[in-house]
Amino acid sequence: MTPTWEGGSEPPAFEPTLGDWVRILLRGVPLALVTFGCLALLLLVRLIERPVFGLKRPVTPYITQFVCRSAFVIMGMRHRVRGEIMTQRGAIVANHASWLDIFALNAPKRIYFVAKAEVAGWVGIGWLARATGTVFIRRARQEAARQKLIFAARLRAGHKLLFFPEGTSSDGLRVLPFKPTLFAAFFEDGLREGMHIQPVMVRYKAPDGARPDFYGWWGDMGFAPHLLKTLAAKRPGAVEIIYHRPVAVADFGDRKALARAMEDAVRGGLAQISSEEI
Repeated sequence: MTPTWEGGSEPPAFEPTLGDWVRILLRGVPLALVTFGCLALLLLVRLIERPVFGLKRPVTPYITQFVCRSAFVIMGMRHRVRGEIMTQRGAIVANHASWLDIFALNAPKRIYFVAKAEVAGWVGIGWLARATGTVFIRRARQEAARQKLIFAARLRAGHKLLFFPEGTSSDGLRVLPFKPTLFAAFFEDGLREGMHIQPVMVRYKAPDGARPDFYGWWGDMGFAPHLLKTLAAKRPGAVEIIYHRPVAVADFGDRKALARAMEDAVRGGLAQISSEEI
């Protein structure tokens, strides 16, 4: 989830007006109260949930979903879901445009993100990620075997893991090439048979009069300025989550073929709906 894509021209620095600050406070204070209040509740519930259920989390994901759904109500953003969420055991892969993806993808479905290790150290986001069961990984060859074991344990526990195969966020107007590395875990013995992967498209509509890439978060953009800009929008835009047909891992010969198929599905979905209104 680190914003490192440099392919687009970044918007000018956000300089809040008095009216912007009023909207930021009216939305930001309730959002913080809901987010961190529910985080405290989640941590209390985990004191019981963890020793009793181990990796399984029968209660706390509902708290996470409540926060994410509430966030869009507080921000005034429309949130729409199209397609059917898969019921089979497996994982989800999606394009990555913004830190808002975390809220957008968690709102309709109980999922667990897979993120780069450095995210764990981010103030605010890192705390939330750890509390909600995010799997942190290091993109190093010596870590590959250990990470496969972690993925296998989580998937066998019934968790739906969500990957961002692009490896970075973009402006939300395109799909970057999917990296096949993490797909290797799905081909482990005991996992490949019966495992399904569902491609998902995350699409944002900018506020009226704003740049189409308003919600994109990339390059050298800081989290705090982007958050303030999002909260300050006079007429907030929208986000749409589109669930494409899941595929069986066993139908693919290797991780590269699977990664290509998932990328084609997400990219094709973006091309098909780019002219539609949310």
